[in-house]
Amino acid sequence: MKDTNIFFTTRLSKINFVLLVSRQGKTRLAKWFTTLSPKEKSKIVKDVTQLVLARRTKMCNFLEYKDTKVIYRRYASLYFITGVGTQDNELITLEIIHRYVEVLDRYFGNVSELDLIFNFERAYYMLDELLIAGEMQESSKIAVLKAINDHDALEIEEANEEKNK
Repeated sequence: MKDTNIFFTTRLSKINFVLLVSRQGKTRLAKWFTTLSPKEKSKIVKDVTQLVLARRTKMCNFLEYKDTKVIYRRYASLYFITGVGTQDNELITLEIIHRYVEVLDRYFGNVSELDLIFNFERAYYMLDELLIAGEMQESSKIAVLKAINDHDALEIEEANEEKNK
């Protein structure tokens, strides 16, 4: 019997955009990893939001939009939506979304839409710790949370120095 080795290459997802959208269609966070005009961005946000919100809960979390694969997941009252290339892995992208939600949950303690509205800069910072140029930078939740806590401690220290002047 001939021994055959099969090598599988799994391409990690290159995310083009991340959107956090409420059930009412309000965009709570938008991060773009590709260069587009503001007009193109707003059209994509509008179209993708309408497509995702129109879907029933039992439907698949993947859909096609022009030359982009849209992958989304609903957590409580928020839709976490990503756009990736047509050749990218949907399941890895779902895992990236879930990892981001886990980091948000650990930081805020059961994250809500209000947490993101009032602390949007932290939500962006957490996303920046996870993704650089649309690709996964850090997969460890502990490392991401440590970087965020270090950043918070630095902000507090700077505020105390400013107050003591």
